[in-house]
Amino acid sequence: MKVILKQDIKKVGKKGDIVDVSDGYGRNYLIARGLAVAETKKSLEILGEQKAEEARLEAQRVEEAKQLAQKMEKMMLTFTVKAGESGRVFGSVSTKQITESLAKQGIRIDKRKILDTNPIQTLGITNVRIELHKNVVGTIRVKLVGSEK
Repeated sequence: MKVILKQDIKKVGKKGDIVDVSDGYGRNYLIARGLAVAETKKSLEILGEQKAEEARLEAQRVEEAKQLAQKMEKMMLTFTVKAGESGRVFGSVSTKQITESLAKQGIRIDKRKILDTNPIQTLGITNVRIELHKNVVGTIRVKLVGSEK
């Protein structure tokens, strides 16, 4: 029996896949629990429409990520940190501080999306890469300014 999966099922397939399963497993488990639908002409048409819609939404997400990357290229985040006479920084600027500063400017980014995970410990400007989408990486400039205290 061929069925179209409505969601990912371990060791069977991913959402939208057409898989061949035994009749009992297909009818009594997958279809009964709403995890799949039987493969028919109508269900194949619906699957095609859903895949086209998903592709359109994915293209829209990529375009939004590219626009955000262009906006971030022009931005510079400035942090004031304690520094000694020789320019040595006491402490550092972490990914959490960067995401909080971005959030204040209206850009919500998960701190795990920051690719440069090492804390920034040098005065001056540092480029930090942020994964906005699986194919789009933006860069933001982070400037550390020292203050002697």
